[in-house]
Amino acid sequence: MLAVAVRASLLGGLVALGAGAPVRTALEQMVAQAGLPVWLQPTVVVALGALALGVAGEVLAFPFVCRAEWLLARRYGQSRERFAAWWGAHARTALWTSVSWMLAAVVVYVAIGLSATRWWLVVGAAFAAGTVAVALLGPLLLRPALRARPLGRPELAARLEALARRAGAPVVGVHEWPEGPASRPNAALVGVGAARRVLLSDTMVADYSDAEIEVVLAHELAHHLHRDIWKTIAFRAAVVCAAGWVGQRVLADLGPVLGLHGAADAAGLPALALCAGGVTMAVLPAANLLSRRHERRADRFALDVTGNHEAFVSGLRRMGTEHLAEERPSRLVKWCFYSHPPVAERVAEARRHRARPRGESPRRGVAARP
Repeated sequence: MLAVAVRASLLGGLVALGAGAPVRTALEQMVAQAGLPVWLQPTVVVALGALALGVAGEVLAFPFVCRAEWLLARRYGQSRERFAAWWGAHARTALWTSVSWMLAAVVVYVAIGLSATRWWLVVGAAFAAGTVAVALLGPLLLRPALRARPLGRPELAARLEALARRAGAPVVGVHEWPEGPASRPNAALVGVGAARRVLLSDTMVADYSDAEIEVVLAHELAHHLHRDIWKTIAFRAAVVCAAGWVGQRVLADLGPVLGLHGAADAAGLPALALCAGGVTMAVLPAANLLSRRHERRADRFALDVTGNHEAFVSGLRRMGTEHLAEERPSRLVKWCFYSHPPVAERVAEARRHRARPRGESPRRGVAARP
């Protein structure tokens, strides 16, 4: 949260000081001197401005990110990674994040050029389309990027494939990817339909029992079968539209005060980014509430399909420890920041589930393991 506060302070300071206009002017002069075509110059100014904002935010937030992701992980024995290796990986991630924000800013300003008053609808539609494309192409993109290889344990692979068939979501391959000494165990089900793949980190394959891995996969299968991915995409697209609408109103009402020449003026970038961040934080409790609902249903599904309460609880406690999760956070912390139910709640629900008579799983036609 400190990193988020630092980035927000940067944007708020730029808006309060009216720094957007002079920065935009400097970038316009630099781009004009580069001899780029006139029609391309506004887009390049937006791209450079967004990239500069992203890099500046990453640099200012670095001390807090370093403490949260490297120092604490080493202090609690969750990582053996040297600082140089961690910094290299973090730098690549930060650069990719900054480039992503740059591309998003370009999309926003192209949409503003199409409609100065309804551009937020265009941006929401573009976000939804892009996210759906990533979901559909996930296996093609992730497998080479993660250097994934077919799981070298045929018995475990067959067990997981049988689970997927029993649950009604057959997969076409189980793969393992190397994460290195700093990694925490992870499992993911990517793609849809015939492109569905199971991805397991090497640390999960090495450290977790087959039963624990099976329960984790059953949980992930539930998200696919209940269409949680599509519901989340729709919710996030609505949030993007809301953030864009707020940004459009701010630019319209405060544009003259900020020294803007119009909605398409790149000097409004800090204000737009601040609006987007503010709306995102405002809806975070609702987003987490929706996510916790999905997670509880996925937990019930995993317990129904596998019937292995012991593996569920042991795997859950191990993952909670490895991610330094607080078992019993305060209600306020849970409401605002927890996308998953706290560990203590999930364990208690598993015990209640075990006390109930075995029956049919939440998805009609999916029988529990006998």
